Amino acid sequence: MPDLSAFPITARWPARHPDRIQLYAWPTPNGVKVSIALEELGVPYEPHAVDIGKNETWNPKFLSLNPNGKIPAILDPDGPGGKPLALFESGAILMYLAEKTGQLIPADPAGRYETAQWLFFQMAALGPMFGQLGYFHKFAGREIEDKRPLNRYRDESKRLLGVLETRLTGRDWIMGEDYTIADIAMLGWVRNLIGFYDARELVGYDALTQVPAWLERGLARPAVQRGLEIPSRG
Repeated sequence: MPDLSAFPITARWPARHPDRIQLYAWPTPNGVKVSIALEELGVPYEPHAVDIGKNETWNPKFLSLNPNGKIPAILDPDGPGGKPLALFESGAILMYLAEKTGQLIPADPAGRYETAQWLFFQMAALGPMFGQLGYFHKFAGREIEDKRPLNRYRDESKRLLGVLETRLTGRDWIMGEDYTIADIAMLGWVRNLIGFYDARELVGYDALTQVPAWLERGLARPAVQRGLEIPSRG
C-alpha cells in the first residue's frame, strides 16, 4: 500500500484509498475537468471536496501541494517511475492523465500537439474571459457603474465563442470524430457561461448552431453527467 504521509495535504484530507489517485477539487468549471476525465477514463480515484467558499485552498496543507491556492490538484501514488506525483493546474493534469492512460488524446504527435493547442486555448482565453464576464455580469462587478469592463469581456467572450463555432463546423468534437481532453476542458466553461453566469442572451448564444449542438452532445455523456457533480458539495 502506498505511503502518502510525506504529503502534508493528506493530513487535512486523509486518503482512505491511498492506492488511488487523490483528487482535491470543487465542482467549478476548472474542477470538473479532472473529475470528468477520470470518469471517462475509468481510473480509480478518491475525491476530496476543497470548499473554495470557505477559502480552504488557502489552508497551509493545501498550499503545500499547490502554492497558487487554486483547485484542482491531484496526488497520484503511481506516478512516473512508480513514485507518487503531486500535480496542479487543470490543463497539466488533463495532459498527464491522457498520456498516462493513452486515452482522450490522439496517438500521433501532430494530433497530440493540435489537441494541446485547443487545451491551451481554453486555459489562456476561454476560461479567463468567461470568468471575468461572470464577475462583471453577475457578481460584485455588476455594481460598477462604468460598464466598459463588462462590455470588453462580453465582446471578447462572443469572439471566442465564434472561434469555437468555426472550429466545430463539420466536426462533432474539437478534434473531429474523436472526443478528447480539449472537449473536456471547454464543456464546463461553456455550460457555466450560459447557466450559472446567466450570460446566454448577453453573448448571443442562441445565434450559434455548432457550439450548442456540441455542448448538448457533451452533456449527454454519462461520464460528464457524473463528473459535473464530483466532488459533492454536500
